[in-house]
Amino acid sequence: MIVRQLRDIRKTDRLVKSKGWDSARLLLKSDGMGFSFHITTMYAGEELKMHYQNHLEAVFILKGTGTIEDLGTGETHKLAPGIMYALNKNDQHIVRPDTDLLTACVFNPPVTGQEVHDETGAYPTGVEAPREAAVNS
Repeated sequence: MIVRQLRDIRKTDRLVKSKGWDSARLLLKSDGMGFSFHITTMYAGEELKMHYQNHLEAVFILKGTGTIEDLGTGETHKLAPGIMYALNKNDQHIVRPDTDLLTACVFNPPVTGQEVHDETGAYPTGVEAPREAAVNS
């Protein structure tokens, strides 16, 4: 069994920060679950263009508002608490948070822990896992 506290994860190298967002990675590839699980905050006023070519992602909005634009179809959807979106076709998209967006995210395949978006908006494969801090149970 794995039991972790979000506030503890935020004090380790499992908290990854990049331009426009931060992500507390509660489950990683090294945990052996077949997916990774993150609590991610996307910051108000940012425009986050992403294209996960190597991963599928599902996102559940916990707090905040904004929009997501599907660049393949041109459709824009409102984001608010209780809404889930899934990038089931490696969809290229832009998230525009009106307020800070607090989200719960699942990635398949799982990330190793230190990934940030590359120039295409994807998480690259083959990123080294972080050294394990005292967060494992």
